[in-house]
Amino acid sequence: MKKVIKVCGLDIHKDTIFACVKKGNYQSEVKEFSTMSCGLAELNHYLKGERVSKVAMESTGIYWMPVWRALEDDFELLLVNPYFIKQMPGRKTDVQDAQWIATLLDKQLLRGSVVTCKTIRILRAYLRRYAQLQGQMTRCLQQIENNSRSATSRLLR
Repeated sequence: MKKVIKVCGLDIHKDTIFACVKKGNYQSEVKEFSTMSCGLAELNHYLKGERVSKVAMESTGIYWMPVWRALEDDFELLLVNPYFIKQMPGRKTDVQDAQWIATLLDKQLLRGSVVTCKTIRILRAYLRRYAQLQGQMTRCLQQIENNSRSATSRLLR
């Protein structure tokens, strides 16, 4: 008996996620989830319940990041550039996009973008914040210096 590997295609937007779980050659189920924390937890629970092993997601901008963080510990993930998926004309709805992503993932036709590991992403966030704080500190010191110069010149007049 051949083992069926279940895959899921996600079409991610600002407020909604469309998830298509492909259960075999012709069976698929599409559900809509919120991008809020409760919706992401519900999506994770749903995918675990369906025994999904691979998840491919398509998104532009930063909307994929919370979804990735919610799913990365439990599933094999693939972030796909929409440019390479949308080359087929005719698909217009989010549901059809999710189904198309699931179909391409099932047939192993998707190539993922590079997403660094969790540790590197956390380190980068700390370094960005450190650079921001250094810039703020420099601006404050310059303001103090300028204010003290103008106050000194006023006192000497």
